[in-house]
Amino acid sequence: MFELSESGRYFLCLYPVKFTNGIDGLYNIVVSNTRLSPMSGDAFVFFNKSRKMVKILKWDEDGFLLYQKRLVRGRFVLPDFNEKSGCFELPWNMFYFIIKGVDLAAVKYHNRLRIKPQPQVL
Repeated sequence: MFELSESGRYFLCLYPVKFTNGIDGLYNIVVSNTRLSPMSGDAFVFFNKSRKMVKILKWDEDGFLLYQKRLVRGRFVLPDFNEKSGCFELPWNMFYFIIKGVDLAAVKYHNRLRIKPQPQVL
């Protein structure tokens, strides 16, 4: 099944790429610029210079999937990140917000009490 879900890992390419790159070109970018395997099942996220288009490369058991989205209006808003790290792992919620057009600077998380269920001892 073709899907991008919360269970996956998402890595953001730290520089804009030319969108003439297809699966092979994006594969080569991952191999030459990171220590990650493109065949790991992780998703690799690439934006063009104007940030109006995104491509996502993902291995799917027996081949690569290439997702592409082009905005009609506006631009994708990216988070601040350390460019020296080589690759930036995006949490699912951040990836989802970027794709849906949410301005990450405007997002405010509220502290919530989260109680983990305790294992029952018999």
